[in-house]
Amino acid sequence: MPALEMAGIRQLIGGSLFLIFFFIKGSSLPKWRELGPLFILAMLNFVLSNGLSTWGLKYISAGLASIISAIFPLWLVLIGLFSNSGRMPWKAVLGLVTGFAGVCIIFYEHLTDFLNPNFRFGIFLSLIATFTWAVGSLYTKQQAAKFNPYFGLGFQMMIAGITLFACSTVDSKFISVTEIHWKSWLSIRYLVVFGSIITFTAYVYTLQHLSAEHASLYAYINPIVALLLSALLLGEAITPFIIVGGMVTLLGVYLVNKSLRARMVNRG
Repeated sequence: MPALEMAGIRQLIGGSLFLIFFFIKGSSLPKWRELGPLFILAMLNFVLSNGLSTWGLKYISAGLASIISAIFPLWLVLIGLFSNSGRMPWKAVLGLVTGFAGVCIIFYEHLTDFLNPNFRFGIFLSLIATFTWAVGSLYTKQQAAKFNPYFGLGFQMMIAGITLFACSTVDSKFISVTEIHWKSWLSIRYLVVFGSIITFTAYVYTLQHLSAEHASLYAYINPIVALLLSALLLGEAITPFIIVGGMVTLLGVYLVNKSLRARMVNRG
C-alpha cells in the first residue's frame, strides 16, 4: 500500500485508542485555546515527521535511513544557536557529534548512498522529517505543561491520520482498506502498539523529565537495539564495524549525559 496510506491508518488507529482510553477515564475535550498547539504538533510530529519518514523509506536504503535519523540530535544543536534558550555545552555537542560518528561507522557501507542520484528524493524527505521532529520535540516540551500531553497525543494522531489518509487517496496505488493483506495488518498492529502508543508515551514522558537534548539520544540507541535484535532473532552477523561503531556511539551518549547532568547540577 502507499506509504502515506499506511502511516494514516496507523495514526488513526493509534489516536482512536488513545482517545477511547481517556474518554473512558472521564477526560473532557480540549479547550479552544489548546486546539491551535495540538494542530501544530500534529503537523510537526505526525504529518511531516512520521509521514515523510515513512514515505522516504520507499526511496532509500534502511542503512541510509538510520544515518539520517541520527542527524535529529544535531538539529537541536543548530536550533539552539538561533534560540534564546541558551547554547548547549561544548562537551555535549562533542558527545552528539561522537554519537553520530558511531552510527556512521556502523552503517559505513551506506555512506556512499548519499551520492546515489536515485536516493535524492528519499534523502530530501527524510531530512525534512528529522528537522520537523526536532522542532516538534522542542514545541512539545514547551506545550506539555499547558494540557495533558498524553491525551493530546490522541488528538494529534487523529488529525494526522485523517490528513495522511486523505492525501494518500490521490495516489494511483491507493487500495481499499478491505483489500489490505492480513500480513500488512499485522505490521500495522505492531506499529500501532509499539511504534505509536508505547513509544510516543515514553517519549513524551522523557521530554517532561529530561531536556530535549537528553531525550534525543534515543536516535543513537535505536540502531544498536535493532542490530542486536537482528542478531538475536535473525542470526545476522555482528561485524567489527558494528562493535566499534556501537562503542563510539555509547561513548557519545556518555559524554552528553555527563555534560548535561553537570549543567543541571550547576544550575541547581
